[in-house]
Amino acid sequence: MSLSYKTFSKTFSKRSLVLATALSAGLAAGGVMAETLKVGANIGNLPWEFQDDSGDYVGFEIDLVNEVGSRLGYDEVEISNIPFNGLFSAVQSGRIDVAVSSITITDERLESVSFAQPYYDSDQSLATHTSKGISGLEDLDGKVVGVDTGSTGDIWTSENQEQYGIKEIRRYEGLQPAMLDLSSGRLDAYISDIPAVQYYVRDKPSLEVVSRIPSGEQYSMMFAKDAELATKASEVISELKQEGFVAELHETWFGAAPDAGTSTVEVRDMPSAQ
Repeated sequence: MSLSYKTFSKTFSKRSLVLATALSAGLAAGGVMAETLKVGANIGNLPWEFQDDSGDYVGFEIDLVNEVGSRLGYDEVEISNIPFNGLFSAVQSGRIDVAVSSITITDERLESVSFAQPYYDSDQSLATHTSKGISGLEDLDGKVVGVDTGSTGDIWTSENQEQYGIKEIRRYEGLQPAMLDLSSGRLDAYISDIPAVQYYVRDKPSLEVVSRIPSGEQYSMMFAKDAELATKASEVISELKQEGFVAELHETWFGAAPDAGTSTVEVRDMPSAQ
């Protein structure tokens, strides 16, 4: 279909006016169009990301990713609640820009995603109800053990199920539903990241962490493979460590200063697959 010169001129002028208006609005807001950092998080992962009494998302990593987004110049940080196992496909597909949820850096994961530098050193833990009579891994023979789907705790438990005689592994989407089953007796034990479990049981005398499982894990923010944003975020995290911001977050959410020499305190390189 062809247009007359007069009709074309009117149409072009209208479109130019709309574009000019949009550009003016963007410039008025600070010289650039508004940008949103899309973050995925498995909400319910205490004390990293969870909902407070008013329904707001709070936690160590919520505070950290909000600060990183602000320093990178984003106008807004939008956080979506995504099950842990879904974070990997979400970041790979571009549905989100970054994922947080105490995600452990592993060589296997580095083959398909990228991480900023680590900011927390961790291990796995064995938690149980005091009535179960479990004092360590050697007592798991014939027991039902809960894990978080797709987590390093899931991987460790699956690899060691036969060695410790674990009867059944039950998989959960987050710590809270697993802990509810542990409290009610539907689970004998729960294997997951030690900082989150210790935080959860601190005011629950019937639940306890009975064993630390050394795993040498480090947590970081996860991005699409080779994303430029991963490098930029890592640079900001370096600044935040040097300023003491990350150490302050540790004191806020864990009630104590981080240990010297850990990745919460020291600037580290971005990880790469070995």
